[in-house]
Amino acid sequence: MRRISRITVAGAATASLALALSACGGTSTSSGSSDSKEDKGLAIAYDVGGKGDQSFNDAAYAGLEQAKKEFGYKTADVEPTDGETDADKEQRLVSLAKQGYNPVIGVGYAYAAAVKGAAEKFPDTTFGIVDDATVEADNVADLVFSEEQASYLAGVAAAESTKTNVVGFVGGVNIPLIHKFRAGFEQGVKATDPKVKVISQFLTQTAEEGGFSSPDKGKAAAEGQIEKKADVVYAAAGLSGQGVIEAAAANKVWAIGVDSDQYKQEALAKYKDSILTSAMKDVAKAVYNLAKSVEDGKPATGIVKGDLKTGEVSLSNSNPKFADDAELQEAIKTAKEKIISGEIKVKSS
Repeated sequence: MRRISRITVAGAATASLALALSACGGTSTSSGSSDSKEDKGLAIAYDVGGKGDQSFNDAAYAGLEQAKKEFGYKTADVEPTDGETDADKEQRLVSLAKQGYNPVIGVGYAYAAAVKGAAEKFPDTTFGIVDDATVEADNVADLVFSEEQASYLAGVAAAESTKTNVVGFVGGVNIPLIHKFRAGFEQGVKATDPKVKVISQFLTQTAEEGGFSSPDKGKAAAEGQIEKKADVVYAAAGLSGQGVIEAAAANKVWAIGVDSDQYKQEALAKYKDSILTSAMKDVAKAVYNLAKSVEDGKPATGIVKGDLKTGEVSLSNSNPKFADDAELQEAIKTAKEKIISGEIKVKSS
């Protein structure tokens, strides 16, 4: 279908976009029915780790691909660069908006300042930000999730699966967003079996130190927890989580993935038998839904939240050993129903 332009922009040709973006991260674009500005749609700018993290960023890309296929327009996805500033991020978003992409989404809380600045400069473009970084603006959608709810269910799964009564949590960076994952996981473990010990660890204090982008750091942390008898390790660490999964596989213990169904990720295929489940949040759906709202002429704005009730956070059932364990599935089902009904209040910190 041909996209109807909803904004009037003045900009350079597509080649100029590539040139402008080369200074603030690589980009890839794909054409729909035309290369004119009227046929430009969704653009996303990746968080630390970039495309190929088998997790958060790849889920956003899946949403972009769905929008591109359905709406037949041109899209763009832009990689981060090492050591970039908020100003660099803002320029990236501004470049996309200037070329006529709409909506423009920053993937990750680190884009908060950049989204706010770009949204002020382009009030007729819809911007989105994925994760807990509320940006109050009339043309911004805050795509947030109840990660603590899925993490609670991961805690139930861990407590039901451990044989040593020790489980681990590896968080990428010591920030409030990752505290939600840890809090829900620990609560789920303890509610299921108070005798189970939870070892929790953050890889770094800041994202710039590589907490979300260093599989070696994740592997070392998981190995340390496994040495302390942890036989289920849950990682909320972006690309660093791959190292956690690798360590779990090498030591024949369980790993719990995050954000995407990591059992199905091609890059993790050789480790998949060690991935018990994944605490998922449907970033792809959130990204696609924002694009659809713009395409329909009714752009979503404000806080757009996904939780267990909406189905946008969940546990994956891809591993047959997990899916076929009737007792484990019943425990998770019961916990899920109690969370949705409000009987269980899941902590976020």
